[in-house]
Amino acid sequence: MHRPEALLVMRPDTYRLQFGAEELRRLRALAELGDPVWTDDLDTPRVRARLAETEVLLTSWGCPVLTEERLDAAPKLRAVFHCAGSVRPIVSDAVWRRDVLVTSAAEANATPVAEYTLAAIIFAGKQAHVLAAQSRLKPVDWYAVGDREDLSNYGRTIGIVGFSRIGRRVLERLRALDTAAVLVADPYADSEAVAAAGGQLVELDEVLKRSEILSLHLPELPQTRGSIGARELALLPDGATVVNTARGSVIDTAALERECASGRLNAILDVTDPEPLPADSLLPSLPNVMITPHIAGSLGTETRRMSAQALSELERFVRGEAPLDAVTREVLAVSA
Repeated sequence: MHRPEALLVMRPDTYRLQFGAEELRRLRALAELGDPVWTDDLDTPRVRARLAETEVLLTSWGCPVLTEERLDAAPKLRAVFHCAGSVRPIVSDAVWRRDVLVTSAAEANATPVAEYTLAAIIFAGKQAHVLAAQSRLKPVDWYAVGDREDLSNYGRTIGIVGFSRIGRRVLERLRALDTAAVLVADPYADSEAVAAAGGQLVELDEVLKRSEILSLHLPELPQTRGSIGARELALLPDGATVVNTARGSVIDTAALERECASGRLNAILDVTDPEPLPADSLLPSLPNVMITPHIAGSLGTETRRMSAQALSELERFVRGEAPLDAVTREVLAVSA
């Protein structure tokens, strides 16, 4: 079994976080590691000497773009195993022209996002974020709250926009709730696959008109910017909650701000557009809006789940097996 020359390329803090003793032990069992083992700069003479012999890169946050000039310095490069989600920030057309294998750990990153989203949906059903904000302004009558019929996760209609790897996981986790219906809008989804995951595939407008809680799982692409604008938000029923763990750009921020400021809609946002929001934005101050600082994705020890997936891809590569999650130019055109 050939052990390829490997180089880790990422920020120093990312390297320390994602590659502990166990990850490095596993990596050394699969590949040859020269000196340096890790870098965040592909342009120094020392690293260029390593690149000349490097066959595989393990990349993550902070990896420089793999430009034509940098790839020229790595004539033996055969594969890039990305230990994070989207490879969009690091790949260039030169990568595809050279037929370099690229894989992503987006599948592993989908797990904590789906977990966060499920928690957000449950909080939305109970309006926990709204009540918590109200209680900071004045005492809440606990007994009166207990009499409200709208604070419930039973019999809710939940909408999912985007049957992505995360959208699918959220849909599967929603089986834990006694929902009335889970509606899915995605022009590329297969109705049987959606049904198998526990949902019903319908048109976007129907999802919007019926959803008490709307969860967004669209990739950030030119065609998805502002997908949920003033018209779409107006279709949501009064009191609905918008949950966004995808990208802030898929919502028209100004339109959402108007709807939430009026009190007609609520929101739980882990992403915004821009990110962070400007100081004069109303959204952070609204009691019916909860904003978290882009924490739904892999953080802390969760990032090692992505390292493990990248190492599994390396193991398959070494054994001559097909990758589990290869990224191509075509895939990247319709995904994050």
